[in-house]
Amino acid sequence: MKLSIIIPCYNEQESLPLFFAETQKQLQKLAVTPEYIFVNDGSTDQTLSELKKMHKQEPTIVHFIDFSRNFGKEAAIYAGLQAATGDLVTLMDADLQDPPELLPEMYRLITEEGYDCVGTRRKSRDGEPPIRSFFAKGFYWLINKISQTSMVSGVRDFRLMTRQVVDAILQMGEYNRFSKGIFSWVGFKTTYLPYENKERVAGETSWSFWSLFRYSLEGIIDFSNVPLQLAAWGGIFSCFLAVLIIVVIVIRTLVFGDPTSGWPSMVSIILFLGGLQLFFIGILGQYIGKIYLEVKKRPVYLIRETDLNHPNKD
Repeated sequence: MKLSIIIPCYNEQESLPLFFAETQKQLQKLAVTPEYIFVNDGSTDQTLSELKKMHKQEPTIVHFIDFSRNFGKEAAIYAGLQAATGDLVTLMDADLQDPPELLPEMYRLITEEGYDCVGTRRKSRDGEPPIRSFFAKGFYWLINKISQTSMVSGVRDFRLMTRQVVDAILQMGEYNRFSKGIFSWVGFKTTYLPYENKERVAGETSWSFWSLFRYSLEGIIDFSNVPLQLAAWGGIFSCFLAVLIIVVIVIRTLVFGDPTSGWPSMVSIILFLGGLQLFFIGILGQYIGKIYLEVKKRPVYLIRETDLNHPNKD
C-alpha cells in the first residue's frame, strides 16, 4: 500500500531533517511505501535547498513542489493533494506539531476499523497565547452555530484519508479554499484522535494573530450565508426602529409642541442608519469579493519548479 505524505513548507529549513527522520521511524512500523511531497510555499530561507538535498539523497520517495511565490497554506495543501498518488494520503506540518507517532494508530483505524478519514485534534492549547486560544474557541462556537457544516474544535489539518476522500476533496476546485470546512463538508466516516499540544521543534510560526483572524473570517464567509441574512434582518430592524422614532417624534410634537429644532434626534437617526448601512454593505462586499475572485478563474497557485509530473506543471 502506498502512503502519500503532504507537507506544506514555509521557512522550515531547520525542521525538515528532524521531521523526515522522525516520520521515517514511525513509517517502519507500517506496511506502506511512503511518498513524501514537500510543497515550498515561497520560503525566503534555505528550505528549497534543503528539499533538493533530501530529494537527491532519497529520489524515489522524496519529492518537492516549489511555488513561484507565497500562495498560502491552503494552496500548498491543494497542490499536494493534486500530486499525491497514494492509496492513503496524510497532511502534516514540518514543525512536528503534528506528532508522527500518531500515524500507526491512524493507519489501524482505517485499515482495521473501516474509517475513511482519521483526523487529529488538540486536547488543550497549552503554550498558546491566551488571547489566541480565546478567539479560536470563539470561532468554532460561532461557525458551528451559523454553518450547516459542523467543525470540531481544536481540529488540525493533520489527518489520514483514503483515496476516495481525497478524490472527493479534489472535486471542490474553488479558488477560495478553507480546508477545515472542506474536509467536514465532504463527509465520509470520520473519527478524531485527541493529543496534547506540541511545541515547534525549530523555527518560528508564520501565523500571527491577525492572519489567523483573517483566516477565520474566510471560513465564516466560505461556509455560512448567515452574515447575509444578518444584513437583511438588520435592515428590517433599522427600518422598524426609524419608523418607531418618527412616530414618537410626531406624538411628542402634537402633545408638547416642538420646543427644539429637532437637530439632535435627526442627526442621531442619520448616524445610526448610515453606520448600519455601511456595516452591511461591508458584509455584502466580502461576498461579492469572493465571487469576483472565483469568476476570474485565476489558478490557485503557480509552480516554479518540481521533480514531479504534476498536473499543473508548465
